[in-house]
Amino acid sequence: MSSATLSKFDYQVRDRTGRLITGQLEADNQAAVASKLASMGYAPVRITEVSEQGLNREIRIPGLGDRVKLKDLAIFSRQFATMISSGLSLIRSLSILHAQTENKKLAEVIDEIRGKVEAGASLSSAMVEHDKVFPKLYVAMVKAGEAAGMLDQVLLRVAMMLEADVKLRAKIKSAMTYPVIVFVMAIMLSTVMLIFIVPVFDGMFKDLGGELPWLTAQLVKASDFVTSWLGVITYIVVPTLLWTAYKQIRANPRGRYLLDVIKLKLPVFGPLFHKIALTRFARNLSTLLAAGVPILQALEITAETVNNGPMGGAITEVQDSVRQGESMNAPLKQHEVFPPMVVQMIAVGEETGNVDGMLSKIADFYDTEVEATTEQLTAMMEPLMIGVIGGIVGGMVIALYLPMFKIFEMIA
Repeated sequence: MSSATLSKFDYQVRDRTGRLITGQLEADNQAAVASKLASMGYAPVRITEVSEQGLNREIRIPGLGDRVKLKDLAIFSRQFATMISSGLSLIRSLSILHAQTENKKLAEVIDEIRGKVEAGASLSSAMVEHDKVFPKLYVAMVKAGEAAGMLDQVLLRVAMMLEADVKLRAKIKSAMTYPVIVFVMAIMLSTVMLIFIVPVFDGMFKDLGGELPWLTAQLVKASDFVTSWLGVITYIVVPTLLWTAYKQIRANPRGRYLLDVIKLKLPVFGPLFHKIALTRFARNLSTLLAAGVPILQALEITAETVNNGPMGGAITEVQDSVRQGESMNAPLKQHEVFPPMVVQMIAVGEETGNVDGMLSKIADFYDTEVEATTEQLTAMMEPLMIGVIGGIVGGMVIALYLPMFKIFEMIA
């Protein structure tokens, strides 16, 4: 039965220590809720149906709240690992996680997985059917953990990896947000001046007569264009076409590869994107190998999840070499996306039988490098962006006052 036909029930229960716990569940009726809570080891105190009438009805907008964020998955993994290591069974752990997970989409998926596990399926085979929530890397690690009998340890490694990725994405956002905001503000300020301020001065210049300085004349032409229908259409159509073209290029594998190459060669942000890709490569491969995933499968998954075309292609070539019996470091040397330090550390890891440990150290090193580079970029971009805005606004103000200076010279 789909969750859309189920009723919601608020409940109060006591756990084995006597602590009072409240929450909400979806079920067919109160008896089903009581049965579910009892199977989770709780003693029901009160169960009441939630009214779905009038203002109490939940408003759901399609597309909003239906996505499972990386942070939600990290929290789920850490809680799951804690429950398994505490001796709780898989089914009971999944039942508790379903009841307390705030993300509705993730809660539904957990409930479906619990049902399949109850029916006899393995956890990894139940997860593989929800590839939009649990990526290939996640499922492979869970499968390896099940085979080795160390599911709790693997889930903890997954949680740590996801938490590190969440922090990495936050650093990327902090580096990109300021320039984007300043760029948008510069466009808005320029547009406001061209639409509202320049036409006022243009009227004054026409009343005074005479020839306008070149810079002022160009500014007036720009104002006339922006305030015309052609300008309005251009402001709407051009950004839309550019965004559509970008999405089309990203959807094409060759186009996405080309964009990744350009990203790595950007003068300011290129080194940052390179370090981010190296961090993902090292951390993902390290976590997979530490979980017991075979090296060929680990390299294949890492190539898919590194989110960088040139590096993903290089990892695929490394996988082919390893399949033929070669070491990892030999083919790595042939690709400039892997710095000599990375190649040498992996070589030492292969010699000592500690590749996953060396990769973990590489990931930690580049994680620190990303943080330092982000701080440097932010410190550098602040005065640069202020200078850009000042230059644009100042240039427009000077262009507007040039005719005034010319008149003052004539009077003098």
